[in-house]
Amino acid sequence: MDNLIGRIHSFESFALVDGPGVRCSVFLHGCALRCKFCHNPDTWTHCDSLTLMTPPELHKKLMRYRPYWKSNGGVTFSGGEPLLQMEFVTETCRLLKKDGIHTCIDTAGQPFRPGDEAWLAKFDALLDVTDLFIVDMKTFSDRAHRELTGHGNANILAMLRYLSEKRKRIWIRHVLVPGVTDDEQELIQMREYIATLHRVRRVEILPYHTMGVGKWEKLGLKYPLEGVPMPTAEEVKRAEILIGAFAGRN
Repeated sequence: MDNLIGRIHSFESFALVDGPGVRCSVFLHGCALRCKFCHNPDTWTHCDSLTLMTPPELHKKLMRYRPYWKSNGGVTFSGGEPLLQMEFVTETCRLLKKDGIHTCIDTAGQPFRPGDEAWLAKFDALLDVTDLFIVDMKTFSDRAHRELTGHGNANILAMLRYLSEKRKRIWIRHVLVPGVTDDEQELIQMREYIATLHRVRRVEILPYHTMGVGKWEKLGLKYPLEGVPMPTAEEVKRAEILIGAFAGRN
């Protein structure tokens, strides 16, 4: 589909934390969430610095990095929110799968539309050419999710259930922000919900960091979590126990 145009923010050609093995991560433009700890606010909306590519053009560029991937690496689509450009991502993944490349979608799930048959048909097409979904669970309760991101999370939990029913491989990540996303009951509820899902291969706690603050300042935005400290090793360990973190199979 050469008429599909993807809006790409940036690439990381030697990514080590965006899925199994060495990967090329493609960061896409666009996201409806406004997470208070976002480290890529420059991906939220359209800007002059984005790169426009068709699926064949992106596929050709990605295949240059194939020697790095060896037997267990591949390509991860992140953002921003890759599900906002689902048809573009699907077609690019289809080309990658023809070459036997492992594909991964790193998503917060906000665009998921339960009950929308036309949207779900497109999502199913993406599932057919995706090996792994990395899902960022911000919080568990809808109230806390709205406070943190500006949107509820009922549809996000529905997406996780849908992926589970389709038996897709899932990794779950939770960013631990002291005083914001470290509530004990929330973490326990997350663990209990995750335990009901099929094929969850990994659950991770990601310590909050402030490396994205400069981007907020460059965009003229006030950083919402100014003064919030990074979690200590002890706080991370406590959260890992509460959420039931584990590093399992790919």
